[in-house]
Amino acid sequence: MAKSEDVQMIVKPLAQGLAAVQAVAKKGLPPVHLWNPPFCGDMDMRIARDGTWFHEGSPIGRMPLVKLFSSILKREGDDYFLVTPVEKVRIKVDDAPMIAVDFEVEGEGQQQKLRFFTKTEDEVLANAANPIRVARNAAGEPSPYVHIRAGLEALIDRKSFYRLMDLGVHAPYQGESWFGLWSDGCFFPVIPSLDLR
Repeated sequence: MAKSEDVQMIVKPLAQGLAAVQAVAKKGLPPVHLWNPPFCGDMDMRIARDGTWFHEGSPIGRMPLVKLFSSILKREGDDYFLVTPVEKVRIKVDDAPMIAVDFEVEGEGQQQKLRFFTKTEDEVLANAANPIRVARNAAGEPSPYVHIRAGLEALIDRKSFYRLMDLGVHAPYQGESWFGLWSDGCFFPVIPSLDLR
């Protein structure tokens, strides 16, 4: 775990609340959804598309510190905040605030379950509450995501997405045939079957 002085050096405005967060975090994720402290402004902190956290342009190399910050991340609309019981600061997120770096498969077909693991050690079963979605840019290139918690998504990394496509099947979806993935009884469409031809 990062020393408390390291935490204060990187995010002095949050230092007071982080001590309380660290105590709560030992018992699981902090109850960020219950905290509504005053907004204290923007912080020069950014999460890059590859999941790297930056502070004042420099990458944060201490993974325990990154994990702590990710545990107090909150989304409100299109904005992301670090929240403690006493303060709330807005940060920048290039794409998704998390990145899924691996997954496990259990079962087959409609009984299949896909469990994802993030770089910050979150773990989630893809299901109705935590759906998989695939967005496409103007060139048609896919960006796959899985919901992690409270509106926070993880971008599924390329190697994991390629592995997922090996598990894809064609199934009816909204009156058409789609290529997609089953997990925990839910079908998640990826691309219309006709577009694969």
